[in-house]
Amino acid sequence: MSISNTATAIDHAPADPRRKVKALSKRRRKIQDALVAYSFIAPNFIGFAVFTLGPIAFAFALAFMHWDGSNAITFAGLDNFWRLFEDKAFIAAFWNTVVYTVVSVPATLLCALGLAILLNQKIFGRDFFRTAMFFPYVASLVAVAVVWNMIFNPEMGPVNMILYTLGLDPEDMPGWAADRHWAMVTVILFGIWKSMGYYMVIYLAGLQGINSELYEAADLDGANSWQKFIYVTVPQLAPTTFFVTVMLTIQSFKVFDQVYMITQGGPGTSTLVLVYHIYNEAFISWDLGYSSMVALVLFFLVLAVTVIQFHRQRED
Repeated sequence: MSISNTATAIDHAPADPRRKVKALSKRRRKIQDALVAYSFIAPNFIGFAVFTLGPIAFAFALAFMHWDGSNAITFAGLDNFWRLFEDKAFIAAFWNTVVYTVVSVPATLLCALGLAILLNQKIFGRDFFRTAMFFPYVASLVAVAVVWNMIFNPEMGPVNMILYTLGLDPEDMPGWAADRHWAMVTVILFGIWKSMGYYMVIYLAGLQGINSELYEAADLDGANSWQKFIYVTVPQLAPTTFFVTVMLTIQSFKVFDQVYMITQGGPGTSTLVLVYHIYNEAFISWDLGYSSMVALVLFFLVLAVTVIQFHRQRED
């Protein structure tokens, strides 16, 4: 038999049935493994799809509709979008949210970092102070807000009493949450105080991950405490600072609970923020289409800021 005839005969030879069975068994095993894996993540994914992804998609669509929650949904086109520019409450809420974010994010970051550096030292009662600083973050918001309003009460609060003792004229006393000029300051101070303990813990973890040999090398070079902080601590904490900044920014844009508990957006619109405005439009005015448009604006605002932060971090 020639070589060509032999090759032809091999090509047309029936495949080994054992190889086929083995391949089918291997494929079946892969499918079973995949089904087992999907069965573990299915409950979480279904819950996410039903309670998060679905409502988000519906809110996106509802932003271009008119709906009061009871009557039929009607198409609005861009009416809700153009209404934003005529809504003085939305404009006030937008700028109040920006002011709150611009002030509270760096202030909370600096307070958290300062506390972390202080409580990373070997001082008396360190564990107690760490717990005390973290407590406001896990404490009941209602209880904390009530205490905060008592502390900053314009007439009998201890803060104004201390200011009076220091010689401040009663007519010049801050009105805090009751004064439109001081209400946002009160909300910002509350937000800083409540959040800084949580981010202090994150910074503590970052500080304890810094190689001590870097500080020893800086000591050998004659660096003082400030130089070690600038040239060793800050660069080594850059990833932690980036994470804290992103989380704080998102949290600040979504601020609602402390505004609701302390000022309810007042006096006037001095502390009205975007999420509280969404709440008012959706559940007080029952204008679900317009509230969804405000939520859509907030979503793209947070997305844009976050993308810019990631882009700058990548460049750095």
